[in-house]
Amino acid sequence: MENLIKIHEKDNIVIGIKDLEIGFEIFPGVKLKENIEKGHKIAIENIKKGENIIKYGYPIGHATENIQMGEFVHSHNLKTNLAGVEEYVFDQSLNPLNMEDKNLSFKGYKRKNGDVGIRNELWIVPTVGCANGIGEQIIQEFKKKVDTSKIDGIHIFKHDYGCSQLGEDHKNTRTILANMTKHANAGGVLILGLGCENNNIEEFKKNLNQYDSDRVKFLVSQDVRDEVQAGVEILKELYDNMLEDKREAASISKLKIGLKCGGSDGFSGITANPLLGELSDFIVSQGGSSILTEVPEMFGAETQLMSRAKDEDVFRDIVHLINNFKEYFIQHDQPIYENPSPGNKAGGITTLEEKSLGCTEKGGMATIVDVLDYGEIISKKGLNLLNSPGNDLVSSTALGASGCQMVLFTTGRGTPFSTFVPTVKISTNSDLYNNKPHWIDFNAGKLLEGYSMEEVLEDLTQYILEVASGERVNSEIGNFKEIAIFKTGVTL
Repeated sequence: MENLIKIHEKDNIVIGIKDLEIGFEIFPGVKLKENIEKGHKIAIENIKKGENIIKYGYPIGHATENIQMGEFVHSHNLKTNLAGVEEYVFDQSLNPLNMEDKNLSFKGYKRKNGDVGIRNELWIVPTVGCANGIGEQIIQEFKKKVDTSKIDGIHIFKHDYGCSQLGEDHKNTRTILANMTKHANAGGVLILGLGCENNNIEEFKKNLNQYDSDRVKFLVSQDVRDEVQAGVEILKELYDNMLEDKREAASISKLKIGLKCGGSDGFSGITANPLLGELSDFIVSQGGSSILTEVPEMFGAETQLMSRAKDEDVFRDIVHLINNFKEYFIQHDQPIYENPSPGNKAGGITTLEEKSLGCTEKGGMATIVDVLDYGEIISKKGLNLLNSPGNDLVSSTALGASGCQMVLFTTGRGTPFSTFVPTVKISTNSDLYNNKPHWIDFNAGKLLEGYSMEEVLEDLTQYILEVASGERVNSEIGNFKEIAIFKTGVTL
């Protein structure tokens, strides 16, 4: 079937690799009944109303009307099967990773606590949004006095919170900022407070627990006459300290990668996400770690993840992760199973099951060793799940705050953003890679053009090690550096 992909032998649909016109021959004697865009689905069997549509070997919903072979399959004739909160049974099916130890390494910055950073950056972390502008002024003045090209970057991570918050929201803000403060990619951090906020510096210090006092300094703006000058002096002290830091060889087992997708299309689950799954499995097999998040985009594929739980305790944690997020939707009187965005649908994704089955491909086949709550730092090597929504910037920030040195972000539609750690953009198709070379760092679309998974995986592995050793990605070159913190409650 030239120009068509059948992902699994059980599938009753195929995917168009390029735009196809009415009359295109699918099988001898069977022609396409209408024009379709690349990434969209075509029936290769006659499917009766109520019967399941199968993709990836699993149902992605049911037909809402009779569908003939050769017809376009999308939201007009396909609907989700998902409804309500489910009960789950532990049915373990593990896939041992028998991969050769390649003894690979990268050049990173070894920190006192044993972590390894892939950047040596100087950061300002405001405790409250009211201090954002002060932080910007401090950086502007600092750059006039110091050659910042001798370090990997200087950034302020602005946000809107730190005051007028209660309960979980206040805890989330405090926790994410504290995790950032101790992140291995930071060679020096100035915690910048205003002085009257809920998240004041004395309270913030309590949440930090142990930290490197040579690397982390504090400034309360209301306590000094000239807060900009005081901030510049502190940055200079941190900067001088950082000049002593040098890259050293570190094992690939020190890598912690975040797995993320956004602006997905019909090829996401065919090219880039499976490629990330292979990379994740490889890094795990080498003693490293990966983290899969976007909990609402596990709905419909969660039983596959549950079957790979290390033990019953991890299984129960996954069940809680899934059902707790469903309850979150219900509490806010929102539909649980309406997730594909307009961009997803335009790219060929119809139902949440279809999106989830493609999304979870990023987690490969490795055993799931732990489930992290939002704001929790990774402690077990291997594949972890993380509690966070699907929102691109919120979940990418959560991945960085959990300890990932970089986020690998697959996309079929394209996006330029980055969180506070290097965010590598991997395109699902070559058109996007060619059209947005200033956004996209790596092209998984080659998998549609005759390149084998083994070849592309080898190229991606080498590229990731180069990024870990200092090569800047496009979002860094464009100076995209942002954070977003999960908010669920009221603002005072």
